[in-house]
Amino acid sequence: MSKSTRATQMLVKVGVSFTTVTYQYDPNADRIGLQAAEAIGEPPHLVLKTLMAEVDGKPVCVVVPSDREVSMKKLAAAFGGKSANMMKPADAERATGYHVGGISPFGQKKLVPTAIEAQAMGHGYVYMNGGQRGLQIRLSPQDAMKALKAEAAPLVSD
Repeated sequence: MSKSTRATQMLVKVGVSFTTVTYQYDPNADRIGLQAAEAIGEPPHLVLKTLMAEVDGKPVCVVVPSDREVSMKKLAAAFGGKSANMMKPADAERATGYHVGGISPFGQKKLVPTAIEAQAMGHGYVYMNGGQRGLQIRLSPQDAMKALKAEAAPLVSD
């Protein structure tokens, strides 16, 4: 497995410090983020999942803890929209250039507005997908936010 992906190359280019962790990806896992957290031995709230959605028909990227669900109402509000829905997997792959299970918020084909769950900002480090199945990037949530030009917002269901 290559540890050099568009995601890691983007982080190097913008000068963000990170480390990578590889694990055995299980394509049959019910919840990919939870499987990743278990495989690398980290609590699920530190392993963030990258989801692609649409707010008022426009693509957005959402990064939330792997053990939480996105609130569509909060998602729409975070981007100043009226309605939100999750992107179909094939559309997410086309938009990002990554395969489902390996979608990273970093190095996507097109820069789209990104929001990170506000609760994640209180941790010293988090993990995000590294751009391929079985690869996680460990970095500070503040560095991730800066690299993505993201906003922190409440995004998960209560």
